[in-house]
Amino acid sequence: MATATKNLSAYDKATIPNAKNIRFGIVVSEWNTTITEGLFNGALAALLDCGALKENIIRWNVPGSFELIHGSKKMIATQPVDAIIAIGSVIQGETKHFDFVCSATAQGIKDLNVQTDTPVIFCVLTDNTLQQAIDRSGGIHGNKGAEAAIAAIKMATLGN
Repeated sequence: MATATKNLSAYDKATIPNAKNIRFGIVVSEWNTTITEGLFNGALAALLDCGALKENIIRWNVPGSFELIHGSKKMIATQPVDAIIAIGSVIQGETKHFDFVCSATAQGIKDLNVQTDTPVIFCVLTDNTLQQAIDRSGGIHGNKGAEAAIAAIKMATLGN
């Protein structure tokens, strides 16, 4: 398992561009709130640590991970953001619903990255168990939200 040997929260601040003048959107799924709030807190802490200003961070909530696509698309169309972090959590259940939601969400976010000039960072945990999600949203493997924030900074400054 890749995250077993990597702390998702670890980054070398000296290698990250200053985020002071970057505007960020964060779209957060309300499904599995304990997990998505942990991811949001990790992303927010990393953005602020790298110089982002609170007034340059917009948060929108959507009902679930599937809705992250439309929320991100709407944010790109209506808000002056340089990058978006799409935060969600889908945990395996007893039906194929997990597979469809994970696949559609990943494809939809990929499509936004192809169709628009605003990078949309995929911060959707697709775990087999609740414990795996806890471990990756501030637990023993760190916080995928922090990793997504660093990716958002890097993508917003790509080519600058």
